[in-house]
Formats: sequence, C-alpha cells, structure tokens
Amino acid sequence: MSRFRGPRLKVMRALGVVLPGLSRKSVERRPYPPGQHGASRRRKISNFGQQLAEKQKIRFNYGLAEKPLRRIISEAFRSRGVYSEKLVELLERRLDNVVFRAGFAPTIPAARQLVNHGHILVDGKRVTIPSFRVGVGHEIQVKPKSQQLPLVVQSLETPALVRPGWMEFDEGKSVAKMQSVPPPDSIPFPVNLGDVIEYYSRRVSK
Repeated sequence: MSRFRGPRLKVMRALGVVLPGLSRKSVERRPYPPGQHGASRRRKISNFGQQLAEKQKIRFNYGLAEKPLRRIISEAFRSRGVYSEKLVELLERRLDNVVFRAGFAPTIPAARQLVNHGHILVDGKRVTIPSFRVGVGHEIQVKPKSQQLPLVVQSLETPALVRPGWMEFDEGKSVAKMQSVPPPDSIPFPVNLGDVIEYYSRRVSK
C-alpha cells in the first residue's frame, strides 16, 4: 500500500478535525482550512462534499489507500449486521491500529513501520503484515530486542490516546490483549459513519 507522505497537519486543517492516527499535532493554532483565504472562506458544502470529507477522515486516520478501504467497505456490506458497526470493527482490528492504540507507537504510520520491520509479535510470533486482523484473545507486544527503541519507549511514556476499553494492557510485561471486539464507538475522532456508508453505497458492490 502506498504511504501518504504529504503534510499531515494540512490534511487535518482541510478536514477540520484532529486525526490521532495520522499525527500528534493539533489544529488549535490554525483551526481553518489551509490556503490564502482559509480563515475567511465560508462556503456551503454539498451532500457529496460532506460524504467525501467523512470518508477522507477514515482514509487518512487509518492510513489506507482507496483500494484497501474499498475492500474493507465491501466486507462490511457483506456482513449480516449493521454496516457502520462492522466497518468500525474491521478498521480497529487492523494490527497497525492495535499497535498504535496499545501505545507502542505515536501514530499509525509509525506503528505500520514497526510491523513492517518485524518488531511486533502476535501470540509470540512475528507478524509483518499491517492489515493482519487481530482477534479476541490475541496478545500483542514488541519483541524483546526492540523494546528499547526510542520510538517505543517515548510512546509508552506518553501515549497519544487512552487505551480503549476493549483492550487489556499488562504494564509490567508491556503486553496488550484484545479482550473483546471493538464496539461501534471505538473511533477516536468525530465522524459521521452514515455519510461514509452512503458515499460507498453506489460505488461498492454489496
């Protein structure tokens, strides 16, 4: 999957929301869209524009290119439950996201790098696939030789987010365990999932 290498703060300003998975920076100093007239521009957004913006929040926070996101949406559409709830579950169960939510990395891109470079163990076995789907009962940890990496040490000292209720964390062993399926309210930023589902309803086969 291609990585987003552009200005992350600019993306958050354009979308008007802090995306903790994308960056630890804040938009408080300039809470308006980028550009020469960003602070004064007030334009009405169409329904399509609103749906697109909500979709982009998901895509940028979780670091997904359009094609992988469409695959996740397709799987959500094929589920028997509520589409939006299944979407949240599939996004939050990605290994790179779980590594981030456990506090082993400051952002999801950093977590993805840890996974890609073989620093992450799932139930004691090395997994190098960021999209690996973590299941209930799986234990996630940084391999012993990598636990003193500055990025890991600093992130554990000052986690970007409070660990979610569906995750159990052993402070002594630095082991995270998924104890339940992530609930519908797991996404750590405001997003209208109905708009995301509506955006893809005519673009992805059910």
